[in-house]
Amino acid sequence: MEPLTVILGFGVFPPEHTCDGPDRSPEITVLGARTPYLAVVMEDPDAIGGTFTHWLVWNIPATEKIPGGLPAEARLSEPVAAVQGTNDYQTPGWRGPCPLRGESHRYLFRVYGYDRPLDLAPGADRVAFGRAMSDTIPQYGEAVAAYGRTAEVRPSRC
Repeated sequence: MEPLTVILGFGVFPPEHTCDGPDRSPEITVLGARTPYLAVVMEDPDAIGGTFTHWLVWNIPATEKIPGGLPAEARLSEPVAAVQGTNDYQTPGWRGPCPLRGESHRYLFRVYGYDRPLDLAPGADRVAFGRAMSDTIPQYGEAVAAYGRTAEVRPSRC
């Protein structure tokens, strides 16, 4: 498998990409794509119930910059043509980090390069996406970022 270089521009999520801010998808730089299509999966491997999928997006025409702030719609035409799946919140599109207060989690961005558009319905889940991608991945890259939320401090009652 040929590598892709994936650059987020941060190692710790800024609040704008999380539930503590406007929760916008981040811009992702992808270098070395030699295939016509890209897909991105963002997951939390530290979630209490097991790996939690925050974002699935595929059939992105290969580019060095996947734009940030993609609308939470299953089929996109602007600012980039793409199809988005249903995350584990049961909504289409991006839902950023939101660990429990007092916890810090790692978030893994997996970027796949492939040669033909995926024949996968908008809003498909992670399992269907995995099946559709199984034989079509000549390129792969990943990046990791962390996010933590401080514990709530309650005022003392003296």
